Amino acid sequence: MYFLYLLLFIAMLVSFITDRNKTYKAIKIAFKKFMKILPAFASMLVLVSIILGLVPDTLILHYLGKSNMSQGVLMASFFGSITLMPGFIAYPLCGILLKKGVTYTVISAFTTTLMMVGFVTFPIEKRYFGIRVAIIRNVLSLLIAIIVAILTGIFFGEIF
Repeated sequence: MYFLYLLLFIAMLVSFITDRNKTYKAIKIAFKKFMKILPAFASMLVLVSIILGLVPDTLILHYLGKSNMSQGVLMASFFGSITLMPGFIAYPLCGILLKKGVTYTVISAFTTTLMMVGFVTFPIEKRYFGIRVAIIRNVLSLLIAIIVAILTGIFFGEIF
């Protein structure tokens, strides 16, 4: 992580030396965009933290832990498919779940379905692409997400 901070510092220094005005302008734009998403990010993070604080770790591990891997993947795929959450909220949530003992396989299923399968966005997809294409896209995305979760489990030694 420190390597990324160092790389960022070097890039900012080079940008500053090259053109101060453009660098200041870019920092100003980035700060405005950050301030725009900060309320949504903070409120979602607080909400997720409260929910995770109320749900006992034993319950989370019972349904999403290594002992029930297939059930955990199916549940994570279901919740990922019906949830509409931006990546900048989902990834910190997955980090919290990982610290609580949820497997990489389950987290992979959740994040992949979250980003690829769109139950909530299905009406919009249906309108623009047609019902057949929307269904095919969502079913293929779900299958791909489960394959990715299985491959993640194999890679991290959680499966086989």
